[in-house]
Amino acid sequence: MTEQRTTPPAKAPDLWTSVEDLWTWLDANRKHGGETGLVLRMLKLTEEVGEVAQAVIGATGQNPRKGVTHTWEDVQGELCDVVITALVALRTLTPDTEGVFGRHLERVTERSLGQSTNTPPSDGPMPRRVDQTP
Repeated sequence: MTEQRTTPPAKAPDLWTSVEDLWTWLDANRKHGGETGLVLRMLKLTEEVGEVAQAVIGATGQNPRKGVTHTWEDVQGELCDVVITALVALRTLTPDTEGVFGRHLERVTERSLGQSTNTPPSDGPMPRRVDQTP
């Protein structure tokens, strides 16, 4: 099944330049430095992951008191926030963010896809995308 877009895709800003710019801005405006600042930057990631969970619960109406409070588009935005926050946290640990991430992605890709890229796992059916009909 192919996805149809209703609007043309926007040109995304350069990922690594944006990560550097966000890190620079956050670093210039931080309230805490040293190890405390480092730990707080890492904890921000947990906060963002919690917002993904909240959006999924809201999109599926799992809280009967609140009903449906979010959309799957909201979930997408929260997932993007997780990725951005993780990359800024990584930049906090190393100025070679692109290199560290690229090398790690290469290892994970090789480990995951290196054996066979055409055979789905044999332990059950592939999960269905949210936007697919049964």
